[in-house]
Amino acid sequence: MSEMIATNSPCINICVIDADTGYCVGCFRTIEEISNWTGLPGEDRAKIIYRLERRRKQAGSDPTCR
Repeated sequence: MSEMIATNSPCINICVIDADTGYCVGCFRTIEEISNWTGLPGEDRAKIIYRLERRRKQAGSDPTCR
């Protein structure tokens, strides 16, 4: 049996989609990632979280500055 992976939402309540990147300026998820979040298994959420870290680095955003 596979282990359940619980991953909390990365939302920080700054919900605006950047027109250039297509990412939320608060959490760096796409609108598709945001809308599907609650129905995704933990493994898929973890993959998104990993991608968010790369997106933040590319944008020059420090995730500790919230």
